[in-house]
This record gives sequence, structure tokens and C-alpha cells, in this order.
Amino acid sequence: MGLTLGERIKELSLKARLSQKELAERAGVTEAAISHYIKGDRSPRAEVLSRIASALGTTSDYLSQGIPVEKEGELQYAKRLIAKNVTQMTAAEKKEILEILLGGSNNETPR
Repeated sequence: MGLTLGERIKELSLKARLSQKELAERAGVTEAAISHYIKGDRSPRAEVLSRIASALGTTSDYLSQGIPVEKEGELQYAKRLIAKNVTQMTAAEKKEILEILLGGSNNETPR
């Protein structure tokens, strides 16, 4: 059986080394709301889910349904990140853009 929405949020938060408070700040919700989503007590509205997905570097489809991010989806994600105001981008987001554009994974060195 696949992971729940809350399990996917928690897993990606841990990978990104984001506390619930930091994720909440990036997604524009309260820390309590994030806690409820992780526990499965509540489900976020579509707009909130989209902001959480963006903060975690994934898609709403992945968070809600476990649908993996396809390469085409990664390209769209990279375009959205590039379109952001550069001063608001984290170092991790900048690194992720380079990895996506160069076609490498987190463990590969660009050639």
C-alpha cells in the first residue's frame, strides 16, 4: 500500500531538512495546520496543497495521490522556479534547477 498524504509530506520535509514550522512558513499556513495534515486529521484545500507542494519541491499530484513527478513535470517545475524572484530562491532550489537542466540526479556529477 502507498504512502498517505501526511506520510509524503513528512518524508519530503525530512529530505529537505525542513521543520514543520519552516514548512508552514514557506507554505503560508500555521504549524498546527501542517501537523494536522501530517497526522491525517485534516486535508488541505487545493490552494494550500499547491503551496505545500511548491515548498517541498514536488507536485500536488504527488502529495495527494502519490503520482511520481515525471521528467516533463520536472521541467515545468524548473521553469516556475526560474520565473520566481531570484532573491527568494533558496540555495537548494538553485541547485535543483541546475540538476534538472543538466539531466542529472542528486547523486550524479554533471559532465
